[in-house]
Formats: sequence, C-alpha cells, structure tokens
Amino acid sequence: MAISTLLNSRLSLPLRNANYGIYAAGNAVSLVGTWMQRISIGWLTWELTHSGFWLGIMAFADFVPVLLIGPIAGAVADRRDRLRLIKRNQVLSLLQATTLCVITATGHMNIGVLVLLTALQGMLVAYNQPARLALVPSLVAETDLASAVAINSVIFNLARFVGPMLAGLIMVTAGIAASFAANALSYIVFLAALTRVHVEFDRAKSDRRKSLQADLREGIRYTTAHPAIASVLVLLIAIGIGGRPLNELLPGFAAQVFHSGAGGLSILASATGAGAIVGGLWLGHRVHGTVLASVALRCSLGGALAAIAVCFSETMWFAVPAVAAFGFCVSSAGIAIQTIVQLSSDKDMRGRVMGLYGVIFRGAPAIGALAAGTASSFFGLRWPIAAGAAIVIAAWFWARCHRHQIETALPQLDFGPATKANVTVR
Repeated sequence: MAISTLLNSRLSLPLRNANYGIYAAGNAVSLVGTWMQRISIGWLTWELTHSGFWLGIMAFADFVPVLLIGPIAGAVADRRDRLRLIKRNQVLSLLQATTLCVITATGHMNIGVLVLLTALQGMLVAYNQPARLALVPSLVAETDLASAVAINSVIFNLARFVGPMLAGLIMVTAGIAASFAANALSYIVFLAALTRVHVEFDRAKSDRRKSLQADLREGIRYTTAHPAIASVLVLLIAIGIGGRPLNELLPGFAAQVFHSGAGGLSILASATGAGAIVGGLWLGHRVHGTVLASVALRCSLGGALAAIAVCFSETMWFAVPAVAAFGFCVSSAGIAIQTIVQLSSDKDMRGRVMGLYGVIFRGAPAIGALAAGTASSFFGLRWPIAAGAAIVIAAWFWARCHRHQIETALPQLDFGPATKANVTVR
C-alpha cells in the first residue's frame, strides 16, 4: 500500500481532532530538540574526556532514573491532572536545557556537572513519560487510538533522524551551546501547544484515592493479573532484551562483519529507521483488536527471523533489507503492544500501567544491550544476537498460546466513522 494512501486513510483521523493535532505538532518539535540534545551531550562528553567509559556513564545517568521513578510516576499520573504534570515537566526541562546552554557557552562545563544535568534530565523524562503516554487516549476517540500511537511512533523515528542532523549542523556552525539553546526553544514551542489543549480532570475522584504507596501496589497487581496486558508485556520484555540490542551492535556488524566502515553503519542505521517509519505508517489504519493481537505476534516473530538473517548475512546487499525488515517488524510489534495495553487498561489505572510499560520499554533494551555486548566479547557478534532472537521466538510461542485471552480482554469497539474525543480547544 502506498504511503500516500495510508496518509489519506485512518492514519490521518487522529490529526483531524484539533487537540491531538496540536499536541502532536508540539511533541514533534520537542522530540527533535530532545535528540539534538542527546547527540550534543554525547559529543561534549567526548570533547571533555575522550573516554568511552564516560560515554557509558552518561548513558547510565540518562537511563537509571526510569527504573527508580517510572512506577511511582505512573501512580502520580493517575492521581493528578496529567496535562498539568506535563506542562510543569516541560518548564523544568526548559530550565535544564537553558542551564546546559549557559554553562557550556561560558566555558564552565566539566564532566561532573554534565553527568548531574544528564541525570536530572533522565529523572524528568522518567517522571513525565507515564503522563504523556496516558494522556493520548484522552485526546482521540477510542477507535483512533491505534492510529494515534502509530503517529507518535512515526514522529519519534523521524525526530531520531532530523534531530542528530540538525545538531551536527548547528554544532559545526554555531557550537554545542547553540544546540542546547535550540532544544530549550523546542520546549517553549511544546508549552505553547499545550496551552491550547484542555482535558477534563475529575479532581474529586482523585482526592478520594488511597495513599500513593497503596496505588502503586494496586497498579502492579492490576498489570500482572490482567490477561491481555500481562501477556503482551512478556512479549515486550523479550523483544527488548532479545531483539532490540541488534541496534546497539550495528557498529560492530558494519566494521567487523561487513567491513564497510562508518558509511556502512549509516546505511544500516538508515535502513532500520526507514523500516520503523514504514511500520508506523502501515499499522496506523489497522485498529481492530484481533488485528492488533495478530500484528503483535506475527511481527515479533518476523523481527526475530530478520535478526537471524542479519546475523548470518555475509554481504551488505543482503543485510540492508534484513535490517529494514527488522525495523519494520519491531516498530509494528511495539505499536501494537502499546495500543493493546492502552485499550485494555481501565482509565483510572492507565497511568500506573504505562509507568510499568515505560520501565520495560526503556529498561529491557538496556539490559539486553549490556548482555549482548558482553557476550560478543566471548562469542563474537553473531551468536548473541541469534540467542536473543531465540528468546523472542520462545516468548512468541508463549504469547501465541494466550492469544485468545488477549483478544477477548480487548474492548469491542465500533470501527465505523471516527467519533470525537471528549476534549475541547480553548
């Protein structure tokens, strides 16, 4: 199906809702700025230390907060006005980016300060993620949720390409501080967009909640006991630990396996990203619960098989379409899983569920990359990826046995003409 056809199909329906369209536009600008800052921090770290060790420390500082804060942030997102939480977080992120810019521009930056500011940003992202994920169903009709999740995925993957490109251009022409300033500006744009969005919040119901600790325990029990959510999260864990580390080891494949250098890495990374974008566009119009379950299962298996194909490729001409297929399958499976989780969650539990989802989404790939990278020192690059693919296939088989539970737990939606979400524009 042509991309133009997809854009004129159900994929475009969420954007016709003014609230979601405004949110998506602001989010796109913010994500481009986020990727600009990530690339700039990495380059600044190298300039300050010329050490791979400190690059690892910086990644660790950015990732660890989600493990500590994610579940708590999910409970808070169920107790508070999610839109207000996001606005406050954007203000704090704006201050963090501005601080990065000022300290760098004045020449007072050192590696210790950079680690602290990166850890602060990691905490802000970890605290903000559940609220942002849980807000999306409030901005669109329930029948358009899968399309909205797909659009978010396309925006994320486009930002992953545009952000580093802009960061490189700005750093070369105006310096690293200017790149941080551009990210600060992106937060201002998103804040301006959020002021145009209004979602009703039941404060009286929130005030009747139990303690935060009790809410957290309730969210964990709810998530692990839910037949659909628990099943697809097991699949997500397997994809994160066993499948996604291929992205982290692509530099090694480009250099050691295909002997193609930085140019080959660029081609492989671009092919993976292109596949992910096409996956988001393709899945945007496939919203039925039974289709979502089928996509999650088939694409997780397809991604594992594509990873195996990459492992045993001897030439770039075979590896490039294989990594493109891998990107397509992993992106499509991820979108389907997130949509199933969103649709299956009770409204009052959605923040806590998405908090746990965020921990898995960010944490599992980090664990998998660490394990695959360590194993590659002993067994080479191919076998750790093949072993990871075997983990995904085992999880696929397990989830396939629970497919009926997943499908019956999903709400029966009317997939006729899209209805308006219960939101307005100020």
